Amino acid sequence: GMFRKSEDLTPSQKCLAVRRMPSLLEYLSYNCNFMGILAGPLCSYKDYITFIEGRSYQLQQSEANGKEDTKYEQTDPSPNIAVAQKLLICGLSLLFHMTITKTLPVEYNIDDNFRATAAWPVRFFYLYVSLMAARPKYYFAWTLADAINNAAGFGFRGYDKNGVTRWDLISNLRIQQIEFSTSFKMFLDNWNIQTALWLKRVCYERATFSPTIQTFILSAIWHGVYPGYYLTFLTGVLMTLAARAIRNNIRHYFVESPAVKLCYDIITWMATQVAISYTVVPFVLLSVKPSFTFYSSCYFCLHIASILVLLVFPLKRTQKGSKKRESIQPVWSKKLEEENLLQNNSYSTTNNSFSQKQEITCRYQALKQ
Repeated sequence: GMFRKSEDLTPSQKCLAVRRMPSLLEYLSYNCNFMGILAGPLCSYKDYITFIEGRSYQLQQSEANGKEDTKYEQTDPSPNIAVAQKLLICGLSLLFHMTITKTLPVEYNIDDNFRATAAWPVRFFYLYVSLMAARPKYYFAWTLADAINNAAGFGFRGYDKNGVTRWDLISNLRIQQIEFSTSFKMFLDNWNIQTALWLKRVCYERATFSPTIQTFILSAIWHGVYPGYYLTFLTGVLMTLAARAIRNNIRHYFVESPAVKLCYDIITWMATQVAISYTVVPFVLLSVKPSFTFYSSCYFCLHIASILVLLVFPLKRTQKGSKKRESIQPVWSKKLEEENLLQNNSYSTTNNSFSQKQEITCRYQALKQ
């Protein structure tokens, strides 16, 4: 935000740009604040400092007719309902993890007797339910971390068109969208959301070639040193590219009729859940030997299928320059650029005085994604 020209930044980068060098206290506060000490979630410095300075509640409300009208609340909205709901989800997730998860271990997928006696449909069904049962521990940790931030007053995202408060500014997952994902991308967009946004900002939007591959490799390095992480994310590259190729080439044939689209959604949901489960087994098993035992027992079937899909279906390449930026920007970003909502922002490098109305507009539009 201080060393690049404004016109070189994407709209989302402009919204999150840091225009003033933080003080040592601000820097340490951002990195060591107690709210994120357990499991995050990751938040941008701009969002954090806006909350600390008491400006986070001054967000736009969206009118029912679609027009934007800047209004300011006279009192701070209460996070009590949001916190109670998230604590309830934590309790259910923990209960599920302590009961069901232990009866459906992921390691059973590589059990010799199970592999030798179970039919393929049974094996794939158990693969799905065992990985589904492994997710509640993440639901518990991330939802609890989100609730902690909300209880402190951080995470307010504004109001919906009905005037209901939204406390999901730094939420890390959307459980319903995860469990009912109909595409690989939909799953990834709703899982570990804040880390995914960080990877997009620091890697995907800046990569000069193969942004998808570079982003997955960076994600593997970020997670740690276990070989299973690298096997999962390298497999994820294949799955993502194959899913994108299929979606780009055949989805438009199935969206005209509601009945046909429903059948398409059911089939893609099943395929997505199996593909996700197949991909993340090494992430849970961690080691090379059990991971390869699992993949070899499946004859690397989805790896081979993904490669065949990429050979058969053309994959749209990301172009350089403005075309590349257009292809990776969401609709709200393009709209922001067209309307020039972010022009003529006046910042000072020595103090924190800037046009609050423009920042609020920028923040609200950016969060609508």
